[in-house]
Amino acid sequence: MPEAGLVRSAGGVVLRQQTVLLIRVSDIKGRPVWSFPKGRLDAGETPAQAAVREVLEETGWWCRIEADLPTTDYWFQRAGRRFRKTVVWFHMSALEESGVPDGEVDEVQWVSREDALERLTYPSDVALLSQALSQRASSG
Repeated sequence: MPEAGLVRSAGGVVLRQQTVLLIRVSDIKGRPVWSFPKGRLDAGETPAQAAVREVLEETGWWCRIEADLPTTDYWFQRAGRRFRKTVVWFHMSALEESGVPDGEVDEVQWVSREDALERLTYPSDVALLSQALSQRASSG
């Protein structure tokens, strides 16, 4: 079996008032996936810098990091190679719309917290959103 590669990414769970910023992408089989903006770290970039940049690139929103969220790890396969992906997540607040999404995602949408919890494709994303909402509730 070929050696596994490691992919390091960062992303944001972005909250604004009573809404959550979601993106829709397509999985390898072309099925729609609702998730949060994330992407690979560039050379020399910290996870926090990458998360802010990726959210801006994928959604057009400038955001501020409010708190750390749990890191997620999962495996995927591409071109016959296995990769372990580690994603460092941050709870973010939207500051301003500052451009247009870069086309990496199929759709960007602000949805209610309830709709987001139902729409998210992966259980790990539901857990991240639940944690961000509880952080927000406890901070004011």
